[in-house]
Amino acid sequence: MSEGQKSLVLIVLQYSVVVKGIERKLKDAGYKASILSEGFEKLRDISCSTDLFLLYLPGNIAEMKDKTEELTYICDKVNRSGRSMIIIGEEKDRAGLFDKVPMIGDYTWVDRPVEMDILVPVIENAVGLPGSSGSLKRILIVDDDSSYAKMIREWIRKEYQTDIVTAGMQAIKFLLKNRADLILLDYEMPGIDGPQVFQMLKQEPDTKDIPVIFLTGIGNREAVERIMSLKPDGYILKSTSRENLLNLLYEKLK
Repeated sequence: MSEGQKSLVLIVLQYSVVVKGIERKLKDAGYKASILSEGFEKLRDISCSTDLFLLYLPGNIAEMKDKTEELTYICDKVNRSGRSMIIIGEEKDRAGLFDKVPMIGDYTWVDRPVEMDILVPVIENAVGLPGSSGSLKRILIVDDDSSYAKMIREWIRKEYQTDIVTAGMQAIKFLLKNRADLILLDYEMPGIDGPQVFQMLKQEPDTKDIPVIFLTGIGNREAVERIMSLKPDGYILKSTSRENLLNLLYEKLK
């Protein structure tokens, strides 16, 4: 391995040709990459020569008891090794896994199908390559409208590392185990709504100083006054443009 080249291990619970393609693309990107599809008990030992683990999840894993048990085992082994891990999975499985395998909240999540121009900056952020995008700020998008959240992520993914959750309690669980530099929080959500999430965050020492910008679809004076009475770090209409959103984020995170 050449000097400075990072070693990655791609863990798979269910082998597929897609995994082999990811391995090849990682090598093309300059990493020393290998696949581990069995012998997970060796994870702690091989961590000595590994800079980062990537875990590729099969679709519908939340419905597979044997696979969720393996996932729990792997997360525990990686945690004990002291190494970082990136989980690659389908977004629809993420919420179900939070309840069954809480430890996944300890790791960065990247949605399938994975795009290398998204994955590589996340890898660089995790391994801390000099001059890399490790300086990217991390934004958590909290919105029950997953289509809208994905659109926002697409708008800002080149400038910021992003995570998405679709419910208030998911946001709380995520932030108790993961850092965020700013939160884009939907004001109106079923169940625990934006204001309730905001108040809970402000009561926790670890999250009270994270800037929160409310997302809202209502822009009349009464609605805006109601939002700003909570004293967030700002609000933005869901009908806004990409340029306006990026300008606001830049202002808050500069």
